[in-house]
Amino acid sequence: MKITGYRLFLVSPRWLFLKIETDEGISGWGEPVIEGRALTVKAAVGELMEYLTGKDPMHIEDHWNLMYRSGFYRGGPILMSAIAGIDQALWDIKGKFFNAPIYQLMGGKCRDSIKVYSWIGGDRPSDVGMAAKEMMQKGFTAVKMNATEELQYVDSFEKIDQAVQRIAAVREAVGISTGIGIDFHGRVHKPMAKTLARELEPFHPMFIEEPALPENSEVLREIANHVSIPIATGERMYSRWQFKNILKEGYVDIIQPDLSHAGGITECKKIFSMAEAFDVAVAPHCPLGPIALAACLQVDASCHNAFMQEQSLGIHYNQGSDLLDYIKNKNVFDFKDGFVMIPGGAGFGIEIDEDQVRKMDAEGHNWHNPIWRHRDGSVAEW
Repeated sequence: MKITGYRLFLVSPRWLFLKIETDEGISGWGEPVIEGRALTVKAAVGELMEYLTGKDPMHIEDHWNLMYRSGFYRGGPILMSAIAGIDQALWDIKGKFFNAPIYQLMGGKCRDSIKVYSWIGGDRPSDVGMAAKEMMQKGFTAVKMNATEELQYVDSFEKIDQAVQRIAAVREAVGISTGIGIDFHGRVHKPMAKTLARELEPFHPMFIEEPALPENSEVLREIANHVSIPIATGERMYSRWQFKNILKEGYVDIIQPDLSHAGGITECKKIFSMAEAFDVAVAPHCPLGPIALAACLQVDASCHNAFMQEQSLGIHYNQGSDLLDYIKNKNVFDFKDGFVMIPGGAGFGIEIDEDQVRKMDAEGHNWHNPIWRHRDGSVAEW
């Protein structure tokens, strides 16, 4: 079998889909994208596919190493996201060739389903208590929200108090049995992060996410020594070599690699396994489309330390187009009692609606994240 060609589809709300075709009529789908940099990743995929056209798609490990190691400059969000989408598509082809779900090609599954959480707060969190209660009524047993709006390096305690009030409202609405993930989103700098984390401790969060920017990961050690809340990070880390360092330090409890950013299935399977050796849990990052979610579920199925999966159905980013709009088997991601079953069909177990993909690609998108500024005019972390 040989790779004969590929096509990229820029589809709303902010996604990029990849289809790789073969001479045996088997095609595979991937989702290579950095939110807000879709066209840049699209160009990188084109460069990498020059190496693979005419090659046997079954040699996934070799293709991954070629894409990663053959360039003198490597890593980073753009190149690793391009590799990720190609890698996903190759695994999808392999699963379809053997008429088996991808997890069967990685040793089989160790679970039938996985817990999922739902997003309840936008970039400007408000009315989150009501939103959390609505998610409980839909059957979710865990939610995630933004901790705060933008904060200066040193800011007023008023903003801390506002954040605490919102989280208190969620805890009151859902009770003690519902997990609450609180995403600092890298918006909080070291002087304020310690204060905010300490104030949140009485509400028993499931975890605090990215309480410091990944480039300031040394701050996590100080926060870990300051509070007992589990610390999660990793959505802006792109390889096992980055995760190696934070795992060795021992101050992270949950890692959140993104299977569309961190090298795809091949790399993330290794990252999950490396984390297991450090007794660290995995909750993959996935505010993206149906291919990315399906990829996550296949790896979740085969890794013992995967305990929860992010998903973006109905998230505020998806207005106008959502995950189910692009697949034919629309019940594949049905949630029951806060869990989703692992898809058991060949490859990813999802059937892409290519007509809809092509229709939306004709419209395209040019999504970029908002630009925030502080009152003094300086750029704020989003």
